[in-house]
Amino acid sequence: MNASHEESDLHRIRHSAAHIMAQAVLEIFPEGKIAIGPPIEDGFYYDFDLPRSLTPEDLAVIEKRMQEIIQHDYPFEYREVSADEARQLYKDQPYKIELIDGLEQGGVDEYGEKISEAVVISTYRHDGFEDLCRGPHVASTGKINPDAVKLLNVAGAYWRGDENRPMLQRIYGTAWETPDQLQDYLRRLEEAKERDHRKLGKELDLFVISPLVGAGLPLWKPKGALVRQLLIDFLMQTQMARGYMPVSTPHIGKIDLYKTSGHYPYYKDSQYTPIDVDGELFLLKPMNCPHHIEIYRSEMHSYRDLPLRVAEFGTVYRYEKAGELAGLTRVRGFTQDDAHLFVAPDQLEEEFIGVIDLIRYIYKSLGLDDFRTRVGTHDQEKDKWIGDPAVWDQAIQAIINAAEKSGVPYTVEEGEAAFYGPKLDFIFRDVLKRDWQLSTVQVDNNLPARFELEYIGADNQPHRPVMIHRALYGSLERFIAILIEQYNGAFPVWLAPVQAVLIPIADRHHEYAYRVARQLKDAGMRVEVDDSSNRMNAKIRAAQTQKIPYMLVVGDREAEAGAVAVRLRSEEDLGAKPVGAFLAMAKDVIDSRSMALAPEVEAK
Repeated sequence: MNASHEESDLHRIRHSAAHIMAQAVLEIFPEGKIAIGPPIEDGFYYDFDLPRSLTPEDLAVIEKRMQEIIQHDYPFEYREVSADEARQLYKDQPYKIELIDGLEQGGVDEYGEKISEAVVISTYRHDGFEDLCRGPHVASTGKINPDAVKLLNVAGAYWRGDENRPMLQRIYGTAWETPDQLQDYLRRLEEAKERDHRKLGKELDLFVISPLVGAGLPLWKPKGALVRQLLIDFLMQTQMARGYMPVSTPHIGKIDLYKTSGHYPYYKDSQYTPIDVDGELFLLKPMNCPHHIEIYRSEMHSYRDLPLRVAEFGTVYRYEKAGELAGLTRVRGFTQDDAHLFVAPDQLEEEFIGVIDLIRYIYKSLGLDDFRTRVGTHDQEKDKWIGDPAVWDQAIQAIINAAEKSGVPYTVEEGEAAFYGPKLDFIFRDVLKRDWQLSTVQVDNNLPARFELEYIGADNQPHRPVMIHRALYGSLERFIAILIEQYNGAFPVWLAPVQAVLIPIADRHHEYAYRVARQLKDAGMRVEVDDSSNRMNAKIRAAQTQKIPYMLVVGDREAEAGAVAVRLRSEEDLGAKPVGAFLAMAKDVIDSRSMALAPEVEAK
């Protein structure tokens, strides 16, 4: 957590609410054991080891007791204790004892986050409850509005996220400054359920996750695969117009490749067990960059070849714990739109600006206009980075210069870099006010050194290129999940799996409907005919449920006039249009990648 966030009023309120909840739970279950209870985005949670499973009725009782504690206005009191004092204080709390050991020796802190050395052990006390904690908190419980706190649900959570450790009960809650903020958040939660990509993915027939194939390994059905391919084609065509060249690499590689790059030792826990092939160890590909480096190394390069831009939609595999998998947003096999630019040092800033411009163009085409950027730097107090600090500083400055010249708002956040170099992340805020990291652009001087990359300069001497790592969509699976929820399943016309459905009023209109469908398909549109026995209004409702942009109703009048009656999924009725006029309108919307359904209809 960055310092400014920890000092915010909402952070203090939520952190304090977590302690109040823990007190209430222990009063109801005196024999209970408590683990950790941090504030999180939009709320807080606390993990408990309790004698029985909690019910919704229990949450109501806990919440009522929390309100009573809040209204008593107990002060939060800070104190520092020795490790032995802390152990005595929590002698009946085994999870706290484990945390104390970590704080004393340098292992993990009270949030379960890794620390490199021993830290001060401190507690916060209110009423009769004292918790191991570094804070900060509100001055007293009364500083929290009791009508702006709500317990949400209970979920299972392994202690320390380890499947071999005890399963605890995690109570999630949310806390705000005012009741109106709470109600707005609860409304957004309900809307999020309706927009959930897992729900819409099933309703719109986009993807499936088969238990027989395996958790975290989505299968794309025809409509979902089409959306996926349209996004790939759009970005690939745009990239190639800007000088990128496509490459393709295998799904496995020798473990030595990833040891050379440094990925294997640094991210060993997120990679699958090596595969023995004829006495040599291979890995399922966890990232694409080492493969692209080997493509660069396959031939000698001159300064005239640079910048060299290669791009691939490469599928990679990362180990994720079963409890952390979530639809398309957290999977075990995913496709990255990976590109790597090999540039001379004096080309770095200009190329970085070019990548920013590409990202903004793609975002605009997809209607993603609410974003900010974050310059991720290394945390010099931690060891999860490699290379010369002076080289890091130069790269960080180049990123900042590029961001400023591009006019994108940015913040600088320590500890957000990749292990091999600093980066610029694009953080998108969706329609439900949730932040998602989408694109990332990274400057890397370390992998070119590790692989001894060279190019021959104008002085006829070997020089080392700088490498830019760039993922625009990031994980294609996760990106599509975000788009599904952002659009509520109603893709813009150019991206919709089915762009129009012909709805014949009676059986005698089927022939005309199919003739129009063929005309539209020949022009490049994706069209279906609903020739079911359902009534016209039922067919319209079915098309609206499937979020199809255009419903083209045809009856006697339309067949005689060579027309279609145009209805939009947003419920506007554009009336009868000659087929040619409708096609011209639709093609204009599609070719311009408009977010609107028709020139005269505002985008929704």
